[in-house]
Amino acid sequence: MHPCWMLVVFYALIAYPILGANASNIFIKPQIRVTTTFADFDARIMDHWGGGGGKRVQISKDSKHPFEGRTFGGAKRKEIRGTRAFGSGYPYGTGNQSTIARRPFPFGVWPLYWDQNFMEADEYGPLYDAIRPGGLIASVPLRTTTAHFNVTENEVYYAIGDRESLLPLMISYVTWCHVTPAWPSRFDPTGTNATVKLENVIQYFRGSSFALATPMYNNSFARIPDSGTTESSPLPELVEHSPFRKCLDGVTENALAIINKPPTGPIADILIIVFTSTWLISLGAAVMILYALVGILYWIRGCIFPDPAIERRRLEAAREARRQETTYENYP
Repeated sequence: MHPCWMLVVFYALIAYPILGANASNIFIKPQIRVTTTFADFDARIMDHWGGGGGKRVQISKDSKHPFEGRTFGGAKRKEIRGTRAFGSGYPYGTGNQSTIARRPFPFGVWPLYWDQNFMEADEYGPLYDAIRPGGLIASVPLRTTTAHFNVTENEVYYAIGDRESLLPLMISYVTWCHVTPAWPSRFDPTGTNATVKLENVIQYFRGSSFALATPMYNNSFARIPDSGTTESSPLPELVEHSPFRKCLDGVTENALAIINKPPTGPIADILIIVFTSTWLISLGAAVMILYALVGILYWIRGCIFPDPAIERRRLEAAREARRQETTYENYP
């Protein structure tokens, strides 16, 4: 085999796994489509780790959607935290603090609901679970081991929210907080045998559409219908100072899916991905490798298939050199 071709094969074997891996993973990002009309296929996108923001949009009044006319979107990631009070976590549109009925959806998802039609939450009850952005309400247990955190056997938390938010979030929990992997299961907030109840919630997120809860906590103020209150029973010391609980809280705040800005076109989307992606370093490395390969391939091309003009000039120079050498030798 020609040495130049051997060099080609060598670099191909090195570059393929690197470029191939980047090509298959760099644009993978968990997303949830929020469809509010059947007039077209347009939909807003909820992104995990997304920044949110953008213009607020109104659900079309001719869409036959059960919440037609409601405003949704526009909220930013930094506004995602609520309190321990149901109905908290709204950056706009709270109005009457004693009810969550008739509110907008700043993050793209309507809130959870609890038993006894608490704060008129039945407006978002099981009747509309089939069209809830992200799917049916589910819960997943969050446990870890003493190999990573100083936890007791009873220290367990539950994440409650739509199924499509929970699945990718579980990957983040496992990655960053060493959570023991578990699959979400259907959660009935109104059930008498529910694993956790309204009083067990330690933190609401995303307009009260997502919550962290633990049976180790009981909030005696939870049934007060006031989403603006900051009054709550103190957390048990074990929960308050738990590094594991703090890790779960931080990952939820930063990774939970929220609705993003409306699409800005393919060119802008590519630029956003390139300059904001966590894979930027990998992409840069891939580009540098590709640039090096192009240079090497250009050199190999010249090695195997010389440029005719360059080769002609080289031959002419060689002939001229030989002619001068012959003239010198024949000089009397």
